[in-house]
This record gives sequence, C-alpha cells and structure tokens, in this order.
Amino acid sequence: MVTWSGHMIEARGLTKRYGPKTAVDDLTFTVRPGMVTGFLGPNGAGKSTTMRMVVGLDAPSSGTVTVNGKAYAEHAAPLREVGVLLEARAVHTSRTAENHLLALAATTGIGRKRVKEVIDLVGLQDVASKRAGAFSLGMGQRLGIASALLGDPATVMLDEPVNGLDPEGILWIRTLLKDLAAEGRTVFVSSHLMSEMALTADHLIVVGRGRLIRDVSVQDFIQSASAKSVLVRSPQASELRGLLLGEGVSVSSSSPGDLHVTGLESEEIGTRAAAAGITLYELTPVQASLEQAFMELTRDAVEYRAPGARGQSDRAYPVESDQEAAA
Repeated sequence: MVTWSGHMIEARGLTKRYGPKTAVDDLTFTVRPGMVTGFLGPNGAGKSTTMRMVVGLDAPSSGTVTVNGKAYAEHAAPLREVGVLLEARAVHTSRTAENHLLALAATTGIGRKRVKEVIDLVGLQDVASKRAGAFSLGMGQRLGIASALLGDPATVMLDEPVNGLDPEGILWIRTLLKDLAAEGRTVFVSSHLMSEMALTADHLIVVGRGRLIRDVSVQDFIQSASAKSVLVRSPQASELRGLLLGEGVSVSSSSPGDLHVTGLESEEIGTRAAAAGITLYELTPVQASLEQAFMELTRDAVEYRAPGARGQSDRAYPVESDQEAAA
C-alpha cells in the first residue's frame, strides 16, 4: 500500500513584493495529507502568487516553501511529486488532448497506459483526439486536471478547478478531491465558490491582503467567524420579543411571526416562552454558512470592491490577479 504521510506543503515566512506593493506578506502554513485544504481569500489576496511560489514560477522575496520536504525545483521528477493546475488554458492549442498529455508524460518517463488512465478518469474519452484549442472552458478544466494527475502525485494543488464545469462536473471534481484525500494525499485547492468549499474542504487557510487570517477546520472557522442565532416562530412574536430583549441580546424579524434571536440559547428562549404561556411553532438554532463567515472575516481585507458590494458575496468583486492588485 502506498503511503504519503510525510508529504505536505510547508510555507515559512513566505513573502512576495512587486515593487513597493506586497502581494504575499509573511505567510506561514502547512498543508497536510489526508484532507482537502481549501485556500480562500478575496481577489488580490495573494492566493495565485502563493501557489506560483510553491512550484517555483515566482521567486519569493523572502521566506521558503517546500513540497514533500524539498523546494519544487529540487525534485528529480516533479510531476510525480506534485500535480498542479494553475492555468487550464496553458496548452498548445493545435495538439489533441491525448498528444498534450503524451508530451507531458514523455518529460518524466510516464507511459501511454497512464495517459489513457487519466483521460478516462476525467471523462475526456470521446474528445481525446480533438484539438485542445477547440475545447470548451469545462473541457479545458478537465484536461488541466488530467495533466495534474498524470504523475500519480502525492500532492495535488489546484487553482479554481471547478471553473467552467457544469453541475455534473462540479459533483465529479468534489468526489475526486475527497477520494484523493481519502487515499492519504495532500490536496490544496482554491475556489471562489463558498458553497462548494463547504461541501468539499476539511480544513481552510484564509488570506487577505497577503496575510494569514485563519488556519483552521471548516467547522471551527464558521463557528469562530459568526455569532449563532436562533430562529423562533410564534403567533405571539411581538409579545415574545419584549421578553427576550436585554443586554447582549438582539432580535430581528424577516416576516410576521418570525424572530431571529442572537445572544440567547434555544433552551433559555423556550423556558421564557413557556413561563409566559407563549406558543412556539419553531425553535431552531441557526449556524451561518461558510460564505457568510468568509464575508464577515474578510470584510476589512477586501481591497477591490465593486460599488455597493458591501455585504454581498465575493462574486461582486472584480477579478484581478495578485500582480494586478499589487500594481
């Protein structure tokens, strides 16, 4: 049985400057095997630059980053150590999908059998002989993922892998990432789809303005970033509201008969209602979503925000690379 227990990505004091601007600022983190680690942050937060430094495409201004114990360039066969998807369109457009993968395989002595395996794995069997330049965005993503998995690597690092995929494709990549982690591999993935990260990731590394904000499990991130509330439904909502209000307690309403209570546990609300003879139709603790927690934690770290976007999801922010943000 193959074991990847010693394989991980380790960044120590990682910093990248573009002129007077700092895109990545003293980042220290470890991406461990056996789990899917999500890499989150607003546009321009330094995610892409960090991933580029992991594989030596950008040189750090200071600090270090290693993959499986070595700098990426020190590995004799990098494709077998870390599979990377940074830009799915980085292919020779005149080559077929199969020939693109065969060319990559030849650089590391990978056989044709493995090329066929990854083509089947990503679902490109029917278009393997077509030119990559004619591929849709989703097909291009699948080819990029096939390239990343070609060397059967211990570590997989994917930047926005669900970009352009249809619902079936998103479900497929979610299952694939979980399966890779279950095999004990190190899986590091960035995404702007918070709902998808909530379903896929076990652990989160969150950055803003190039700095580390959180390095924590998904559940702990949500719990620490947002206050719990309780949804209460009652035909006597107005009367109950007066009983609940007090120091440290806030009560809001989205519709008649509904109360959203923050600062009191369900048990206390139920006890006060019972003592006053108030009927309750519903008493449900509500936990914020990952997207809500992300927006709350990164609110002050968003450097490029569309007009009127405060409080909206990060889909409202203009897409900018870290280099553009630092310019």
